[in-house]
Amino acid sequence: MSNKIHDVAIVGFGPVGQLLAILLGRRGHDVVVLERWPQPYDKPRAVHFDHEIGRIFQAAGISDEVMAITDPVPDFYEWRNREGDALVRIDWSGTGESGWPTANFFSQPELERVLAKAAEALPTVTVRRGTEVSEVSEHPGHVDLTACDGTRIAARWVIGADGANSLVRRHMPTATTDLGFFFDWLIVDTVPHEQRDWSPMNWQLCDPARPTTIVSGGPGRRRWEFMRLPGETVADLDTVETAWKLLEPWGRHPGNTTLERHTVYTFQARWVDTWRAGRLLLAGDAAHLMPPFAGQGMCSGLRDALNLSWKLDLVLRGTAHPDLLDTYSSERSAHVRHAIDMSIALGEVICVLDEQAAAQRDRRMIAGGADPAQVLPAGAPPVLGDGVLQCLPDGRRAGAVGHLSPQYRVRHGDTTAPLDDLTGFGFTVLIDGLDLSVLSPEHRLFLDDIGATLVPLTSDPSDTGYTDIDHGYLPHMREHRHVAAIVRPDFYLFGTAHDATELADLIDQLRVQLRIAH
Repeated sequence: MSNKIHDVAIVGFGPVGQLLAILLGRRGHDVVVLERWPQPYDKPRAVHFDHEIGRIFQAAGISDEVMAITDPVPDFYEWRNREGDALVRIDWSGTGESGWPTANFFSQPELERVLAKAAEALPTVTVRRGTEVSEVSEHPGHVDLTACDGTRIAARWVIGADGANSLVRRHMPTATTDLGFFFDWLIVDTVPHEQRDWSPMNWQLCDPARPTTIVSGGPGRRRWEFMRLPGETVADLDTVETAWKLLEPWGRHPGNTTLERHTVYTFQARWVDTWRAGRLLLAGDAAHLMPPFAGQGMCSGLRDALNLSWKLDLVLRGTAHPDLLDTYSSERSAHVRHAIDMSIALGEVICVLDEQAAAQRDRRMIAGGADPAQVLPAGAPPVLGDGVLQCLPDGRRAGAVGHLSPQYRVRHGDTTAPLDDLTGFGFTVLIDGLDLSVLSPEHRLFLDDIGATLVPLTSDPSDTGYTDIDHGYLPHMREHRHVAAIVRPDFYLFGTAHDATELADLIDQLRVQLRIAH
């Protein structure tokens, strides 16, 4: 073993590990990635990401590369009964609040190639494929990792992004909450030989005879998912012959379709109760699993990566105390529980095999006009748990604190771009009509220390400052009488202020909550 101690060791080089390597490597940290498999897995798995994840790819500097391998959804995600009646119609068209298409479909091997190329191009990132970690031991100031071949690697922090069977998790004293939601589905990934429009692009057949999902698998690909019925075994279902038999009613056969993959997945709903133990942290499937009905499995892991990366960056730079990392667990676990609850609620509507119960469901949803707000279960909003968030004097949160903030285009000088492209990775302080001289030198120094960008907004198109050309930020701020808002590096709202005094208090509160070390 050499005496070198890396800043971060990431165990696992799937999308979550890849994104972590990019985000931390771009901040100049020494990152080593340990991946057990010598070659990338070349079969499809995840197929969907939403507008927020597009914004995360934008933060990683790979917008163009991701868009080149992605199919944005042009229409609805529709659920139908066996008679073809619409039970629910969810609008996935257009642009979401993050400035990216609302829903996007892709092939995971293609996405991983984009992410891996970006990570491996960074001089601060070392990727070691074919290195399976067998032992983890924590010491004061660092963690030792031992590979099966005897190689030893040391790092100040270790992130387990090593999937559902995480080895890193086994070395942490953390319990798992399991909601007992289990369904087996046969996943069939195909490449149709003909070019055609699939309309709707993505839909769900809610037929008690065989609930079936039909979605894009990315450009040029289609995916079918078939629920396992009572009396069927996994072994019987997971065969080439069964895959073709189930595809036959859909007009798919070896003469017009290539079968890329077939496999049975057991959909589950569980999460670990603690995501950090000492210098060990978990992200992605190592920390949580959920049914795919809301398309949020990989998305949740990538949100983990962004939340963890900006906090770990502050800790590694010595700006924040390591206790800041405890907020990673508290914030993300609450947010993930929303995604899991939503996925289960959708699954309970879809996975109905009883004819009478299905008929009752159909009548209720058709009577509701297929309106998601009327016919789908109401759930808690996707908001962060307790952590680095503004608190009012009585301990409550104000307004949209802890919710995802939007991204609009802004003109700065001669450049017009989405706001994040102008501000870069870090905190953003949106200002409306407030003289920046009200900020004390101490506040300025603190904001500089955490890499915050001050954005004094204007609606005047002739102004050379930050012009709100889409009229997205200023009308909202003025409606709520906010003169300032602080947005975190993961795009979630830290807090707002109504005047200069409140802004000073808001900055002071941010300093305390970030556990600033000096």
